[in-house]
Amino acid sequence: MGFAENLRELRKERNLSQEGLAELLGVSRQAVSKWEQGERYPEAETLLLLARELKVSLDRLMGLEVNRKPSGDVGEILITSPYENVIVPCYKVASSSRMMGGRGAPQYFLFGVSQGETNFWGEQPTTFLGWYRDQDAVAKEVAEIHQAILRGEASYTLRYSVRTERHWGRIKILEE
Repeated sequence: MGFAENLRELRKERNLSQEGLAELLGVSRQAVSKWEQGERYPEAETLLLLARELKVSLDRLMGLEVNRKPSGDVGEILITSPYENVIVPCYKVASSSRMMGGRGAPQYFLFGVSQGETNFWGEQPTTFLGWYRDQDAVAKEVAEIHQAILRGEASYTLRYSVRTERHWGRIKILEE
């Protein structure tokens, strides 16, 4: 199940109307409707707020594929995101399902999950890492991070993320 279906299902499970959810998030009912129809996708900050308000992990909300070190031991790697100015220790990463953005908008994003104190809902701390042009780019990044963890590397710098700019609530890839 993708983001749109998960959102609709979770909202209904919590007996929230689209308008009620919109009020909690500080967005319009039309925005929630477009998310549930798969026409639009919320910004990363709104996704985090949405997961918190629905009391679910981002993994559950997004229907994400998560890569983790397959052995019982948890490997951790320091990930540097040059375009987001982030350096964070992660033991797993997760990518979004395809986002419905306009022309020139990134289609996927990646976030890292850190070990540490869980929040009120039992979730590990998550950090937004970067935007990606397409599924191939984010899949390559996840695979390389996974391999770096398996090799026991101490750090990894994102290679396939793209530089973006925000204008009027839209995110656009900056060509280099």
